[in-house]
Amino acid sequence: MEEKTENEISYLIRGAIFKVYNELGPGLLESVYETVLMYELQKQGLSVKKQVSLPVFYDGKELEVGFRIDLLVNNKVIIEIKSVEKLSKVHHKQILTYLKVSEMKLGILVNFNVDDITKGIFRKVNGL
Repeated sequence: MEEKTENEISYLIRGAIFKVYNELGPGLLESVYETVLMYELQKQGLSVKKQVSLPVFYDGKELEVGFRIDLLVNNKVIIEIKSVEKLSKVHHKQILTYLKVSEMKLGILVNFNVDDITKGIFRKVNGL
């Protein structure tokens, strides 16, 4: 099976986010969106893990402090899910930090608690 690029995975994630939002709408708990989005992505043949503990790379070493990311798709793309009235700057910084310490290239920050889901999806890159 051909390995998908981050951009191909991102396209599928975006489609799945739209589908989940159109089915469920805004206002539910983050855990609901996380579970349903995981299911939707798995239906598309992607490998998805949730609440993944990732190590932190610091000073060239892998340290076992770790942090949890909401969803990890094909071991390449981080999805951080929110269901809040308004995203703050720290939410955007958080996913950039996750990308940096995990040495991954692409993250998607999504806030499902919006009137228009196109305004709730943010693509974050780390050297892609």
